[in-house]
Formats: sequence, structure tokens, C-alpha cells
Amino acid sequence: MATVPAVVAPRPLPIDDPGALVDSEIEVGAPGPHDLLVDVRAVSVNPVDGKVRSSFDPSDGPKVLGFDAAGVVVEVGDAVSGYAPGDEVYYAGAIDRPGSNAHRQLVDSRIVGRKPSTLDFAAAAALPLTSITAWECLHDHLRITPGSTGTLLVVSAAGGVGSMVLQLARRTGLTLVGTASRQESQDWAREMGAHETADHHDLVGSVRKVAPDGVQYVFSPVSEGNVEAYAELMTPRGVVVAIDEPEGLDTLPLKTKSQAWHWELMFTRPLSEPGSTVQREILDEVARLVDAGELRTTETVRLQGLTAESVREAHRLIESGGTIGKIVIERT
Repeated sequence: MATVPAVVAPRPLPIDDPGALVDSEIEVGAPGPHDLLVDVRAVSVNPVDGKVRSSFDPSDGPKVLGFDAAGVVVEVGDAVSGYAPGDEVYYAGAIDRPGSNAHRQLVDSRIVGRKPSTLDFAAAAALPLTSITAWECLHDHLRITPGSTGTLLVVSAAGGVGSMVLQLARRTGLTLVGTASRQESQDWAREMGAHETADHHDLVGSVRKVAPDGVQYVFSPVSEGNVEAYAELMTPRGVVVAIDEPEGLDTLPLKTKSQAWHWELMFTRPLSEPGSTVQREILDEVARLVDAGELRTTETVRLQGLTAESVREAHRLIESGGTIGKIVIERT
């Protein structure tokens, strides 16, 4: 069993605590039957990384964080098909295994896709978690197809997932309204595919200005305090898909117009449907679309060195609430 450098959270702490993240060494074993051993070349940071860092069970011992990664296959398990050492891959990982903030990682091959050939490792690492989440929101929950019409409201349109929802939905017949309050966020949302922008500080009023007949769909990463606004803005039988987890959220305002609320968790398939290759297929399709010029990376900030210092800085930026697109860390 080899040891490799890794960034570890010794115990759940706020990011400003010097002990929240430290440089360490971890043991990485041999691949299981369906596993790939990946030499991690780059990672990206998501809000879920901060949630895990500040709330994991300390009795489980130190935690290796990180989900998004891009790298090179070093070794494959006995039951793996379609991959060989030397292949360039990218993936979002699983919440019940050690994370990607390490120089090498074991990951189930069935949730791994081939890296877009037109992107370097860092640019590719920005995509997996947000692409899978956006894909599942649009297609699994909202049942949107290339021929779908109507209006989709994308809340926090300049965020990581919002940026991918816009890009993927722009390939349909939908009208896209993205919420973004700052000029730079509005510009980014339009670059990602929004036809119109609205201000979340006056959600109902600003959306009504650009979508006077209401919206049929809502993507919601920030649900607390917005349910009544969604109920008012959506047409009868409209649908919300949400990715956050506000405690005690009351969705009863949706009943009057027979509207629906869906929850999306990207980790459902790895956790509850082991053996599913759907996320592998999604990542392969996203890579194809990137290489065809139909989608682009959402990388906006690139940090150097997979170290506690760089990961800490990425967490600080994420938790500031003002980031656009994705923060990536290139291992040097």
C-alpha cells in the first residue's frame, strides 16, 4: 500500500482556522474490481466541499475532501472495461469514499468519463460535478428535451451549476432567464446562454419584466425565502428542481397551482444505484459536446499546487458567495 501527498481536514472547522486543512500523507490501496487508480492532475472546488469540511463526523478520523478531478489512469481493477493505464479521465467521485484532494485516488470506473481532448486537466476538472447535476436537473427531473419550449428561470445563473444549466438548456427551444445582480454576473450569464437576466433581490418584479407570462421551470440552488416567489412566477403545473438543503422548507405555496418540487442530489446514483453507468455516459457526452465546440469549461480562477494553502484559498473564495463559474487547482 503506497502513501501519497494529500490535503486533509483533521476535524470539522471553519475555513479561517489554520487547522481546517493541512498537508499530509495518506495510504492508497490497490484498485477494487471496478476501480481505477488515477493520478490526479487537477481538481475543482464546489460548495459541497465546504459543507463536508465543516460538518463531517470527527469520529471517522481525518477527511480527504474533494469531488471533481481530472487525471491519468495508473491501474485498473479486474472487472474494469473500457479503460487502460494512460487514459485521460475526469469525474465527480462519490461522497462515501476518500476525495480527490490527493495525488492519487481510487474511483469507481462506472462514474468516470473520458476527459475532453480539447481541454487541459485543470479546465476539464471544472466540469464533472456541475455538468452531471445540470444534466440530471434538466433531463431526469424537468424532462426537458431538445424540442422543449417555454421559459426556464435559472437562479444564481453565474454559479457553477447555473452556468452549466444555461449551456445545456440553450441547446433546446427554451427561453432562459438567469438571475444575476452584479454587472459581471449578468455578463457571464449571457455568455453562458441566458436570453434575459433578472435580479434576485426583486425576484418577482424583475422576472415579470422579461417573462410577463410566467415561467414553466425553475432551477433553484437557493430555495430558502423563494418558494412563494416561485409559486407566483410559475404557471400552473410548473416544476422546480432544487439542489440546496434548507431545513424545514415549506413548499405548500405550490399547491394552489398544482406545481411540483423536485430534489436533485448528484450523489444519488453512486450511493443508491451502484453499478449504474449513467453518469459515465453523461460525462462522455459532455466531453463530446465540449470537443465539438457546443459547450465550454466554466473555469474562471486557476490556483497552483494541490496544497492546503491553495485548497484553503479556494474554500475561502467559494464561501465568500461572490464567485462566478468554477475555481480549479492545478497540481504542480
